[in-house]
Amino acid sequence: MNKDKSSVLLIYTGGTIGMKEDPVDQTLRPFDFGALLEEVPELRKFDIRIDSYTFDPLIDSSDVEPAMWQQLAVLIRDNYDSYDGFVVLHGTDTMAYSASALSFMLENLGKPVIFTGSQLPIGRPRTDGKENLISSVEIAGARKPDGSPMVPEVCIFFNSLLLRGNRSTKVDATGFEAFRSPCLPPLAEAGIDIRYNNDIIRRPSGGEFKVHLDLDTRVSILKVHPGITRQVVEDILLGSLTRAVIIETYGCGNAPSRDWFLDIVKESASRGKLLLNVTQCLRGKVNMDLYATGRALGNAGVLGGGDITTESALGKLFFLMGNTNDNQRVKAFLEKDLRGEISN
Repeated sequence: MNKDKSSVLLIYTGGTIGMKEDPVDQTLRPFDFGALLEEVPELRKFDIRIDSYTFDPLIDSSDVEPAMWQQLAVLIRDNYDSYDGFVVLHGTDTMAYSASALSFMLENLGKPVIFTGSQLPIGRPRTDGKENLISSVEIAGARKPDGSPMVPEVCIFFNSLLLRGNRSTKVDATGFEAFRSPCLPPLAEAGIDIRYNNDIIRRPSGGEFKVHLDLDTRVSILKVHPGITRQVVEDILLGSLTRAVIIETYGCGNAPSRDWFLDIVKESASRGKLLLNVTQCLRGKVNMDLYATGRALGNAGVLGGGDITTESALGKLFFLMGNTNDNQRVKAFLEKDLRGEISN
């Protein structure tokens, strides 16, 4: 085998991109990734060895669970030394959740892990799947002159943009521009050439690559809204089986100032629960010192999430709580930037 030739492992977990219309009954069925070069002959033009692995059974995006992230992390760990990069084909509905979680589970990652998918099956004439797949493979196999990978991060590639996985969110259910990273510019943009934004691409610090498989999923999400009832807030913030709650607030971190709401928040914090304030807005960040209602949450024991996305906050909490039962240790890391998920 040519050692100078990049190698990429293509992992098909499920989703629209791997579907092809049956010519007889017109139903959508997964195509054989063993025959990938016949299906997408453009890949032959790259000097990249491409192998494939297909999950069995395939997982619909809406059925993704943390067990799937663990399976995926183990697969990457077991093949880490054999490939220069990985491309994960995944349904779009939960892709940002999976990419966020993997970014925390893969510590000191030194190779690209590129999530991609499509809004139309790869066998359709107007599919976006081929371009997403071709560019993802190219990026996963791309190396700098010194041989190091161009983008050693967990990313999402969609519609010509390479986004940091834990900064991404799905913004369009039907359009090709399905994902955006509102608070961080793209890591790369694919046009005639692929232009890399090297100033913001993260590089490993030199530590040993490590995979974390222990996840604690006792996290709930409370979305603040006008007319929210006391019973709903109590059920979520005081739930006996909940260890942490992500509170999706207005604007810069504001929530109702009514006494009953703050009393429940204080009671939740006094029981030792982890409370993280995340804004509902696509852009901007939580600043609980800006307004009185935000300060009241901070005084009640709520931590500020900065500009973290809900998807990333969930993955970060799963990861941190899975690694320790000490909530004070979790708090010490929640407001720190671990994988480029929040702005300093």
